[in-house]
Amino acid sequence: MGVSLSLQPRRYPDPAALLRLIKPVTWFPPMWAYLCGAVSSGVPLSSQPFLVLLGIVLAGPIVCGMSQAANDWCDRHVDAINEPDRPIPSGRVPGRWGLWVALAMSVLSLLVGALLGLWGFLATCAGVAAAWAYSAEPLRLKRSGWWGPGLVGLSYESLPWFTGAAILAQGLPAPAVIAVALLYGLGAHGIMTLNDFKALEGDRLTGVASLPVTLGPERAARVACWSMVLPQIAVIALIAALDRPWHAVAIALLLAAQLAAMRVMLRDPRGKAPWFNGTGVLLYVSGMMVAAFALASTGAAP
Repeated sequence: MGVSLSLQPRRYPDPAALLRLIKPVTWFPPMWAYLCGAVSSGVPLSSQPFLVLLGIVLAGPIVCGMSQAANDWCDRHVDAINEPDRPIPSGRVPGRWGLWVALAMSVLSLLVGALLGLWGFLATCAGVAAAWAYSAEPLRLKRSGWWGPGLVGLSYESLPWFTGAAILAQGLPAPAVIAVALLYGLGAHGIMTLNDFKALEGDRLTGVASLPVTLGPERAARVACWSMVLPQIAVIALIAALDRPWHAVAIALLLAAQLAAMRVMLRDPRGKAPWFNGTGVLLYVSGMMVAAFALASTGAAP
């Protein structure tokens, strides 16, 4: 006598899978960038602790978490190839729950952003729009190895930096603050390109034209390195021009350490890209905070 077992599909998401869906490991860059922006404003953080903390939470767990849920929903077919154990393709976040989470968090983002005033709300609108433009049809900018990483870099670094500075300063940040925020966002294009190495096979099969797919791993890695290096050289020059030579030297030393890590990574881009994303990126974001303190000390902010 045979026994047949049928596995019923899950109706509700696994809580642990929901947490993985919004990827806490990705929250750090925008949270850090918001804090850098707040520091660069020159306004003491202790003068507006609520705005500082709320902005950090908004930038990381809420907006970034929303963007990860939206990306996982829109990428569920790609993830079925690259990472079948991810929450949606594995069935631990069943049905349309991934979409519902992304939409609910989009609304939550706008509501919390409104608490930060006009600048915070406008920046949140831009962040939510960028998240969906990156992942969802018909735009789905992640299909481009140039536009996709560029949009993510600006959204993860430039936008939260600008927002933190604007909210603390209660107005448009100084030109030097805006310039540094843009430069670090442009440099993050390289970080995002290296992050695409992990999805190389799935991107190739599903028509996502990431730089590792279109240029090959070796050339894409070199492009990523130059994308990171050149904006940081511009930051060093700008900080030096603001008469903050020691801050400029500190950023230059951090860049030199990144160059050493890049040499290691370029010997085996596919194998070493994850290592560099843990090593070189730490040096990159450390330079961001040094630059933020340099800007704050110049009194450039209004």
